[in-house]
Amino acid sequence: SGVAWNESQHCRLLGPEQLQLCRRHLEAMPSIVRAARRTQALCQRSFADMRWNCSSIQRAPSFGPDLLTGTREAAFVHALAAAAVAQGIARSCASGELPLCSCGPGPSEPLAPGSRWGGCGDNLSHGLQLGAAFTDGSARAGTGGTPGLRAVNRHNGAVGRAVLRDSLDTRCKCHGVSGSCSVKTCWKGLPELGEIASDLKSRYLAALKVTHRLVGPRKQLIPKEGDARPVTEMDLVYLISSPDYCSPNPQLGSLGTQDRPCNRSSVGSDSCDLLCCGRGYNTYTEEVTERCHCRYRWCCSVVCRRCRRSLQRHVCK
Repeated sequence: SGVAWNESQHCRLLGPEQLQLCRRHLEAMPSIVRAARRTQALCQRSFADMRWNCSSIQRAPSFGPDLLTGTREAAFVHALAAAAVAQGIARSCASGELPLCSCGPGPSEPLAPGSRWGGCGDNLSHGLQLGAAFTDGSARAGTGGTPGLRAVNRHNGAVGRAVLRDSLDTRCKCHGVSGSCSVKTCWKGLPELGEIASDLKSRYLAALKVTHRLVGPRKQLIPKEGDARPVTEMDLVYLISSPDYCSPNPQLGSLGTQDRPCNRSSVGSDSCDLLCCGRGYNTYTEEVTERCHCRYRWCCSVVCRRCRRSLQRHVCK
C-alpha cells in the first residue's frame, strides 16, 4: 500500500501471473490497492462477531491454511476481493482517474416521463473485464494450487462479480424550481461494497461443498453430497470443511477464540456460549470517562461535564 505505482518496475512486487497485466494497466493499480484495503476491512467487519473473524487476512498475501485450502472462508474472501476490484475500477473510470476508460455506456431502457438519462454512470463492463483478468490471473495461468482449487477460486470470483453486476441500479437527481423535481437526471450506479459483502456473507452461510470431477469430456464442480442441489453460478463453493476455529491449530489455520471479547446477553454468534466454545469467560470491570449532561450554550457551543462509569467486559477463557 505504500508503493506509488507510477513506474512499471513496481509491478515486480506482484506474482508472475499479474506482472504483465500490471505493466499494461499501471494506472489501475491504485484502484486495485484501495480494493484490497476495502476487502480486508469489510471481511473483518462482516465476521467480527464470529469464531473465524477474518483476522488472518491482515497477513495478505501470505495467507494461512484457512484461506489457501479451498475452505468456505476462502470462498468469501475470493468473491469479495473480485467484487471489490471490479467495483473500484468501474468507479475510477467514472471519476476520470483512468485515462483508457470513462463513464459507463448510456442505458437503452426507457425512463418515466420527466426523467432522462445523463450523468456519469459507473463503467461496470470495464470493471468486470479488467477485474476478472487481474483477480483470476493465477487460476488462468495454471498456478496457485491444484486444478480443483483453481476451479473453485475462479468460480467464487465469478460469483462476486455476478453479485456486483446484479446490484447495478438506477440513481436519479432532481432538477426544478425549489426542489420541485420536475425533471430528473438518471444514471446507472453501483452500491457501496458493504452491501455486496452482506449479500456474499449470506451466500457463505449457504455455500456448497463440492468436488472437482470428470463429467463427460471435462471436469466440473459438482456437489460432494449426492443429494445436494446442483451448483449454480450464484453459489459460493468450497472443497474442504473448515475447523471449528475454537482452539489454535496452525496446520488448519485456526487462531482460536481465547481472549476474544464476547456478549454475555446475546444469543447470536457473538454470545459468550458460542464464541467461547463452552470454555467459559472471564469478566472484568473497568472505569471509563465520557462526556455527559451536555447542554447547548447560546451561541454557539455545546458544554458537557465529564462523568465516570463502570463497564463490564467479558472475555473468552
